[in-house]
Amino acid sequence: MATVLYLGTFGSDDPTRATLPFVAALGALEAGHKAQMALTGEATYLMKSEVADQVHGVGFQPLKELLAQVLSRGVPIYV
Repeated sequence: MATVLYLGTFGSDDPTRATLPFVAALGALEAGHKAQMALTGEATYLMKSEVADQVHGVGFQPLKELLAQVLSRGVPIYV
């Protein structure tokens, strides 16, 4: 089992790219790996609920749902 660190740098200005690290982290968990996330730059604002509530990447669940799943599975998020 590997531990994978996902880096997010995109914020609400690019919702699809902002969502990708959360989707990838959940995928790693499903594959039996440990996941960690680091958010830098504009991505740090995604941790604000009023921002996360508005982000919905194309073809993905809304960020607020993905964030809840990541947090409930114990994935550390470094901001």
